[in-house]
This record gives sequence, structure tokens and C-alpha cells, in this order.
Amino acid sequence: MTAYRRLRLPGGTYAFTLCLEARGSSLLTDRIDLLRLAWRDAFRDFPATVQAVVILPDHLHVVLTEAEGSVQFSERWQRMKGRFSHAIRDRSAVRPSLARRREAGIWQRRFWEHALRSPDAVAEAVAYCRTDPVRHGLVRDPADWPYLTIRHP
Repeated sequence: MTAYRRLRLPGGTYAFTLCLEARGSSLLTDRIDLLRLAWRDAFRDFPATVQAVVILPDHLHVVLTEAEGSVQFSERWQRMKGRFSHAIRDRSAVRPSLARRREAGIWQRRFWEHALRSPDAVAEAVAYCRTDPVRHGLVRDPADWPYLTIRHP
């Protein structure tokens, strides 16, 4: 197995992108109810302060700050992805190669993270979340996208 190098800054602020395996799918917005439940469980077990989140049909972006003295983003995303997958998956549709690894084939295996080391970098990441639905042609005005949350200081 590949050993990934991830910058782990206790109490640090990060930008994340998590994608579905089937790009072009609308599963995240179609099943927003189950995603919210999985999110709630993951953040209950691995708390963090969310600065911004945008959920698009096939991926999501999150800007968050880890709890002081803690870095639990890998565990948090594993929990959220697992709970969501378990809630929606059709076990008969799972390929044997995925079933051997106990994967549902819903999410891409990994996620992308970027440590944000300055207030300007955080502001840029939050702005990216805000404008992503417009970039994807889903709405003309970010305020019209129902799956966007931005915490204003």
C-alpha cells in the first residue's frame, strides 16, 4: 500500500475535496438526506470547526479547522464516506474486486487536502467554495445554490 504524505497540523485549517467515483453523477444532491446524516455522525465523532462547505452533485469542498491539538481529517472522511456508502449502496451491484476490499465503489478512494497557512489562503478557499456552483453551471448566483454553507467570522 502506498504511504501518503499528508501535512498534519494540529489545530490547522485545511481545504478538502472529496469526489464520487462516478463523475457526472448527482448522488450527493439526490441523497442529501443521507449525506447529512453521515456528516453529522462523522463530525460528532471527530469534531472540527467548519468554515465553508459546498456540496455539488458529484463532489464536495470543505474548509475546516481541526480542534486544537488534534488532526483527525482522515478518520473523519473515512467515517463520513463509509456511513454514506453503507446507507445507499446496492450490495448486488458491487464489483467483486471492490467487495474483497469492503468498498462500495461510490467514492473515489482518496481525498485531496491542502493546508491553509494564512488568512488570505483561507479566504481564497472559502471564495472557491462559494463560486464553485457557478463555475459548474448549476446556478448564476451562488446565493441560489441550496447546498452551500459559509461561516462568517
